[in-house]
Amino acid sequence: MRKYLILLAVTASIFSAVEAQAQWVMVAKAVSGQVQRMENKSANGQGYDVATVVLMANADKVYQTALTSLKTNHPDVTINSSDAKKRQIKFSKGDQIASMQATPLGDKLTQLVVASNLTGVQPDATSVVVQGVMKVCDQIKVVCTLSQD
Repeated sequence: MRKYLILLAVTASIFSAVEAQAQWVMVAKAVSGQVQRMENKSANGQGYDVATVVLMANADKVYQTALTSLKTNHPDVTINSSDAKKRQIKFSKGDQIASMQATPLGDKLTQLVVASNLTGVQPDATSVVVQGVMKVCDQIKVVCTLSQD
């Protein structure tokens, strides 16, 4: 009887963990591809700009795609550092500096974050981070849209 109760408790724990994982995946799928944006700009135009998106894709693939794109399609961008283990890229274009990080949320689920400074010189730096996110989405063939919230 004792073995039966232990087996029942273990089985219940496994099913609870599987159910929680399934709920997390459902939530992630619901927000997948929705680009969220946050910026803060002072009167002189300086500040920061951040864009995030959850992608139904492997984090290593997202990181490698972004790195390859920066190296091959943007000769005016300087890659200051890249860290495959952290899936992080730091890059710049003139006075504008930016970072990108692909964080795995599961085997085929990634949070992509792109952040940049606002220097007051560029007309709309928001487009830099949002366009960067959209370009990665396009290259890994995931449909992304800018959230209107």
